[in-house]
Formats: sequence, C-alpha cells, structure tokens
Amino acid sequence: MTTHTKHDHGTFSWTDLGTTDVDGAKKFYGALFGWKMEDQPSGPGMTYTMCSVGGKSACAMYTQDAEQKKMGMPPMWMVYFTVTDVDAATKKVSAAGGKVHKEPFDVMDVGRMSVIADPTGAVSCLWQAKKHIGAEIIQEPGAISWAELATNNVDAAGKFYTSVIGWKSDHMQMGPMTYTVFKRGDAQAAGMMAQSPEMKGMPSAWTVYFSVANCDATVKKANELGGKTIAPAMDIPNVGRFAWISDPQGAVFGILQAAPRT
Repeated sequence: MTTHTKHDHGTFSWTDLGTTDVDGAKKFYGALFGWKMEDQPSGPGMTYTMCSVGGKSACAMYTQDAEQKKMGMPPMWMVYFTVTDVDAATKKVSAAGGKVHKEPFDVMDVGRMSVIADPTGAVSCLWQAKKHIGAEIIQEPGAISWAELATNNVDAAGKFYTSVIGWKSDHMQMGPMTYTVFKRGDAQAAGMMAQSPEMKGMPSAWTVYFSVANCDATVKKANELGGKTIAPAMDIPNVGRFAWISDPQGAVFGILQAAPRT
C-alpha cells in the first residue's frame, strides 16, 4: 500500500459524496468497500464523514445543505483537482468559457477551494491543500482511481481544462470512440469522452472511479446492497474491467478492476 503525502498540480486528489441520506450511504459503501467512517464537525449543525482504507483517508461524505436541495441537486460524487494556486486558476475560468459557482474560500485550516463549471456545464472543485492534501491512498481497492468526463462538447471542454489547469491532451481511438487522456507532464490525470447516444439530453458530468479487486463481484454485491447497475461490467483492452453503479440514493460512480501489469 502506497501512502501519499502530497499531490502535484493537476492531480485528481479527492472526492466527496453529497447525499440525502448519510446513514444509508454509510451502510452501503461500508459494506461494499470496507471503508471505516469517522464523523467530523465542519460547522454549525454540519458533519463531514471521513472514509478511510487501511487507516488512510480515501474520500468523504456529507448531507446536502439546504441550498443544494433547493437547487434540486441530486446525490453525487464531486471531483477535486489539486492546483498550486486556487485563486490564480479560478481567475482563468470565465475567460476560458466556464463559470465560477463559488469563488475561492478557505475551508478552516485544511485547504482553500473553489467550485467551477466548464463550458459544457460539468462541475468540479479546485483544491489548494493546507493541512488536508486529499486522498492519502489511491489506486488501491476501495480508493479513488480515475476521473472521467462525459461531455456534449469535447472540443470546448478540452480547451477549457488545458487553459485552466494546464493539462495536455492525448487522443486515442477506442473502437468507434475517440478517448482523450488529460496529462500532467507524462502522468495521466483524467479522461474525457463524448456522450454516447444513450446519454443524449443528460448534463455533462464527471464520474469518479474506485479501484476494486473484482469488478463482477463488486457489481453483484452492490445490487444486493440496494444499488443499481447503470453500465454492466465490460473490458477495456490493456486497461481493465469496469462498470457504472448507482447507490441507493441515486449517486452514480464507476468501479475499475485494473488489468494485470505485464
């Protein structure tokens, strides 16, 4: 198990679940991934539940606030990308065609963040770490492994992230689909694809993937726990086996069983 003590600029470093039923989510994910949960006060009447794998922070969850509920925001996993200077990165958003939902603000003494949307409407957070780096464990069973954008305009979204975060784009053909891998230097940072015909009319959105040891077994267990299969388990040559699942409250996430290393 590799422990991370910092994340470089442009890294998918954290995710948290905003949900309507934290107790239900705790039961589902605790049984599915074996997470240990620790409730932490995060303001008047607010609790932020930290989820850990092997004693290392992996992600978190919280009850949606009144504003999110009023907006009709569904339960969802949010992606966070580490940046060196959140104020400087956020200033680039509007000029790149995006929208700033929340200007940079301090999260107590743990970090500074903003909430943004790209030109196609996909929402994400920019994170500048202080005491909280984000995930201390990644690409291990139960930990985050990948972030993927399904968008209705790959050209606009691609230009946005290369401008705001500084990623480079690497395009590859996967059957009839062109898949974009965003890179920070030589390292892979995140993925992007055009929405499929089945997704027509759905908003552009990021999907969080968690690593699993056995994709098919995890799908089966998720359904037994009250979840729902959104995309059944399937193989990606040289990458692994993946599936999309929704939890009992409706939050969608991906799971990925990495292909054996050769």
